[in-house]
Amino acid sequence: MLPPLDAQQRAHSERLAALVRAQLIEAGGWLSFERFMDLALYAPGLGYYSAGSAKLGPGGDFVTAPELSDLFSRCIARQCAAVLEATGGEILELGAGTGRLAAAVLSELAALDRLPGRYAILEVSADLAQRQRAHIARLPEALRQRITWLERLPEQPVRGVMLANEVADALPCRRFRREGTGINELGVALADGEPHRFVEKERAPDASLARAYAELLRDLPDPLPVGYTSELCLRADAWIASLAACLDRGLLLLCDYGLPRRHYYHPQRTGGTLRCHYRQLAHDDPFINLGVQDITAWVDFTRIAAAGHSAGLEVQGFATQAAFLLGCGIEELVLESGEGIEHARRAAEARRLLMPEEMGEAFKVMALARDLDIPLAGFVLQDLRHLL
Repeated sequence: MLPPLDAQQRAHSERLAALVRAQLIEAGGWLSFERFMDLALYAPGLGYYSAGSAKLGPGGDFVTAPELSDLFSRCIARQCAAVLEATGGEILELGAGTGRLAAAVLSELAALDRLPGRYAILEVSADLAQRQRAHIARLPEALRQRITWLERLPEQPVRGVMLANEVADALPCRRFRREGTGINELGVALADGEPHRFVEKERAPDASLARAYAELLRDLPDPLPVGYTSELCLRADAWIASLAACLDRGLLLLCDYGLPRRHYYHPQRTGGTLRCHYRQLAHDDPFINLGVQDITAWVDFTRIAAAGHSAGLEVQGFATQAAFLLGCGIEELVLESGEGIEHARRAAEARRLLMPEEMGEAFKVMALARDLDIPLAGFVLQDLRHLL
């Protein structure tokens, strides 16, 4: 059972619910799930990522790899160092969480004598941007002065590295259910007789969703069973295209939980991957706790790869998080911690990052590159590109 909202959270959630209801009524009583998710996460001043709340870490709703251990960030930094040696330039991080990844990456790059000219952060959450500034304020001045915050993608093309850790899973997605010979789209409506409760409601798909579903079926070895419910993130195409247009030369490194398409849409995965996170608890009801819980869906990495290819990027690596971190030397970093309590702590952190039942297998890392012909250590031990 989820813990109850406090009075402030309840009032905030009710304000966002009122906004959703107003848009539902204006739209004739039905919203696509994509639009609902957009409002729930990004409505100005009210959405989960647009309003102030403790999202990350032990007191938040979920823990990301950079929050769990700096070992993750130091491995990312090692991969960045190799790219920066070839390209020079800068690092652009998309959605920087609490700033722990940025701080640890810069500290490791300083130790490796491979600092970028600039470390830019593009953050849509004012709350998280404030937390990032507070965390980064602890860095030495020489590192702090390299960091800048952006409100939109830079006009000048990026040369170097673009980082996106657990960003793609928060892109609003469409939902569908297999019915008869086709599908229905799953959207949101108000419950009959209960105008304050949101419910799932089906309708015929529009042309874009029907086309995307037909393309999906062509890639699958087996038909999907009747009743099969899942997601299609059509926004991923435009998102990757916008990042590619901003990358002059270098690497776009994406870390997220997800699967290649044939595994994502396996006939036995009948309920999809949509998940909500509140106070370290995962559940599958997106219609409660509006504005104070996260809503995510796993990433279809085949779609990400195809979008990158269409935008002129090359997939230079695809591996599990465990294989990527091992390739970047996480074992060496644990050994560097010496012996005793510190070593035991680091070893425990590494296990959570590497073990299949923790983050090691569910999370994947993908490298999309432009004009970059160098070996990437994070993908030396494993190459899963044949699964895309």
